[in-house]
Amino acid sequence: MAQLILRGGHVIDPSQNIDGVMDVAFENGRVSGIGPSVKPGPDTEIRDVSGYIVTPGLIDLHTHVYWGGTSLGINADEFCRTSGVTTSVDTGSAGPGNFMGFRKHVIEKSEARILAYLHVSFAGIYAFSKTVMVGESEEMRLMAPADAVKVADANRDVIVGIKVRVGKHSSGTSGTQPLDIALQVADETGMPLMCHIDHPPPTYEEVVDRLRPGDILTHCFRPFPNAPCTGQGTVKPAVQRARERGVIFDVGHGGGSFSFKTARTMMANGFYPDTISSDIHTVCIDGPAFDQVTTLSKFLCLGMDLKDVIAATTVNCGSALQRPEFGSLRVGALGDATILSVKKGSFDYIDVTGEHLIGDRKIVSEGVVLKGAMWHPRDNKFAKLA
Repeated sequence: MAQLILRGGHVIDPSQNIDGVMDVAFENGRVSGIGPSVKPGPDTEIRDVSGYIVTPGLIDLHTHVYWGGTSLGINADEFCRTSGVTTSVDTGSAGPGNFMGFRKHVIEKSEARILAYLHVSFAGIYAFSKTVMVGESEEMRLMAPADAVKVADANRDVIVGIKVRVGKHSSGTSGTQPLDIALQVADETGMPLMCHIDHPPPTYEEVVDRLRPGDILTHCFRPFPNAPCTGQGTVKPAVQRARERGVIFDVGHGGGSFSFKTARTMMANGFYPDTISSDIHTVCIDGPAFDQVTTLSKFLCLGMDLKDVIAATTVNCGSALQRPEFGSLRVGALGDATILSVKKGSFDYIDVTGEHLIGDRKIVSEGVVLKGAMWHPRDNKFAKLA
């Protein structure tokens, strides 16, 4: 019998094309039932979520949650509470030289789920703060492909891919050399690659031309220079070719990597992001990214349908992670769910260039189910039913 039932919420689960009022049940840390009226057992905890939206547990595909081990790490459990993110995917905070510390002291102790892309640089992103900023890919002696393969192979339960950062701020004048090394590691391990891009060199085109099907380009809607679109308002041909062969385009908002102008241009051309992520870290958590629900809200206000926004932080992320049990409320899937509301009003959003957008809606995290149980300091707002 179900241990928990969320009763009467508006369930949006793009993995099953569900968009309607129904119950969701959980047992033994998994989804055990979904339908118009799920029968409880004598000891079932029932929570009334009528009037709220229930989705699969939100996945943020680009975060930095090596709290205490790197200067950019935030607390994953607190992020879960405030932003409804039940799975934070850390993208390269740690490399092979310090990953075991990340695993032992953060991943294994966190209640919220953490998966990770392992950085090909030995110590990951080790000098990223408001006062010190040193690109870890500038120094080629830090590239550690053999060590990365060994660590990735030994930690496949939590490591989902390989990470590299290239661009003027992260790799200096090294161009595509760190990317080429990271691709060798990805090939050797059979894992996807996530690549960060910032200012040239290298160019956007040089980067996406190297990416394989299933690889992820994060910061895909970054501003000029190295935007995915031309000054004439078209999508660059290399970007179109990359999507056609299966490269995944991820938002990765962060502190310098998302602009409304680029997003409008790309979306006007029918080019929507595959996944929406916050790239949350200590330098952007107080703005302009703030959190995942704020990042999702920006796309809602830019004209994306709510179901498509939800898909970009649930089922699409599960597909990118090659873990179909994530991002779904199918029976047998992970017992994670996020309870949301969409507020109406006038909300001021800002991008990394300083442009403001006044939106009429805001997605708000109201609570989460984690591993089959209610997990939120505000969960008393959902009445228990006899």
